[in-house]
Amino acid sequence: MTVKAILEAKGHDVFTLGPNEKLAEAVRILADHRIGALVVTNGDQRIVGILSERDIVRVLAKEGVGALEQTVRAVMTPKVNICNEHHTVNEVMEIMTRGRFRHLPVEKNGRLDGIVSIGDVVKRRIEDVEREAEEIRAYIATA
Repeated sequence: MTVKAILEAKGHDVFTLGPNEKLAEAVRILADHRIGALVVTNGDQRIVGILSERDIVRVLAKEGVGALEQTVRAVMTPKVNICNEHHTVNEVMEIMTRGRFRHLPVEKNGRLDGIVSIGDVVKRRIEDVEREAEEIRAYIATA
């Protein structure tokens, strides 16, 4: 199973914002859409960073509510791990586990093409395991 299959099922929509937006706007978007991360892009959909709930919690703990007036650029993680549609579910799980993060932007031709979350990956993996178990049961029943 690949990232392409995940995106075909869930879609390519990603919530993004620019690096010069205020952190308060990022918090509003995260809360309104009940999501855990925003991909930070420039005008042509090139990925310049990622902003997660963890990034926000860290800066709030350190600087208080005044941090909400900072720009996203000041708080985001600028070095973003990415994947492409050809990565397998197992490869994505390894990247996420090694990096200890839950969201992985998908890039195609140098531009943002989607995002996969740990929830997407776990859901797909469970579906694969259930399908494999059903195939084994069917094989045993016909043997």
